[in-house]
Amino acid sequence: MASREYGQFCGLARAMEMVGERWTMLIIRNLLTGAQRFTDLHKGLPSIPTNILSARLRQLEETGLATRRALPHPERAVVYELTDYGRDLEPALIALGRWGARTLSEPRPGEIITAESIAMSFRTTYRPEAARGVTAGYEIRMGDFTFRLQITDGELAVGIGPHPAPDLIVERLAGFPVRELMSGDKTPDELLRTGSMRVEGDPTLLGRFTEMFRF
Repeated sequence: MASREYGQFCGLARAMEMVGERWTMLIIRNLLTGAQRFTDLHKGLPSIPTNILSARLRQLEETGLATRRALPHPERAVVYELTDYGRDLEPALIALGRWGARTLSEPRPGEIITAESIAMSFRTTYRPEAARGVTAGYEIRMGDFTFRLQITDGELAVGIGPHPAPDLIVERLAGFPVRELMSGDKTPDELLRTGSMRVEGDPTLLGRFTEMFRF
């Protein structure tokens, strides 16, 4: 019996055999934002040894959770992306992320914040019951990171990079206004008045944002 097998005829045991090894779930988290090159994945997970990253990607391919493909000319790069089977893990990752977020306060020494971890926070704080019937696009600019949030009839899609046609742009100018919005520590009017952020587009969507994304 392979070392990764638990010898249990159980769906949870089988799932843990496939994704329970260290780093695997974070690789899947990062691939939820879209196809990535090996170097992109390593940049988003800078502490992972390259040989472990290679091994985990190979395991994800073997289990049918991820695939790789060559980009057309002139890119000449290989990217990894989740299969539909792999994307079926998204609700489980969201539930785990929401559960783990209960212990978060401030980053511990040595902990970094990546674009993929922030993208995950939008998924875990999303409240679909507050977004029924909503269709809107947000571009969230947070210093070095920019995110696109597309809500289509209540369904959320999160990506890294600018939104092609946002209904509202939210840009951080100072402090942590997006976090304060999502935590409810400050209202949109308070943050706009203090100048810690600016918005461009439909201002009513800022209020909707605080209802749909909440810690």
